[in-house]
Amino acid sequence: MANRRVEMMEETRAKLVAAARKAFAEKGYAAASMDELTADVGLTRGALYHNFGDKRGLMAAVVNQIDAEMASRAQEIGARAEDDWEGLLAEGTAYIEMALDPEVQRVVLLDGPAVLGDPSQWPSQNSCLQATKQTVERLIALGILKPVDAEAAARLLNGAALNAALWIAASEDPKDVFPKAVEAFRYLATGLLAKLA
Repeated sequence: MANRRVEMMEETRAKLVAAARKAFAEKGYAAASMDELTADVGLTRGALYHNFGDKRGLMAAVVNQIDAEMASRAQEIGARAEDDWEGLLAEGTAYIEMALDPEVQRVVLLDGPAVLGDPSQWPSQNSCLQATKQTVERLIALGILKPVDAEAAARLLNGAALNAALWIAASEDPKDVFPKAVEAFRYLATGLLAKLA
């Protein structure tokens, strides 16, 4: 009985997040109606408030889901690189490139900071930071990167990728900005190398 109740709660949460994700991507956070959103999935506003507290809580869940997917995609791309250094660059570049995705632009990079505040404080960003820090620590141990503070380097690399993505999302011509942002990101990261190639 308790298991079924937990399953139903998870199902309700998943329905609400999926409906909100669609509404926020299509209409934006401000224009998304909570009455329409809940009615679309056969639920009440009470279910939304019970599960997320309010519209902002639902936005946090949606942003967390999309941001986690972005991190996972970037890590998969990084893992296919020939070594940890190229993987680190590939991960950052992939994250920046995701700013070209309309859903990512609107929900995570434009509305997300406006509603939820500083993205570097989001829980999903913290897991990205920890993964980057581990990679930086390995690269320092191998002598590939200068012996800098690993957390500082990871924070600056992640911050550079995040700010590049924010710049792309807010620009008039994201496709024009993207190559400039990636080139600058790669040059910044290269400054950490122990020996310039």
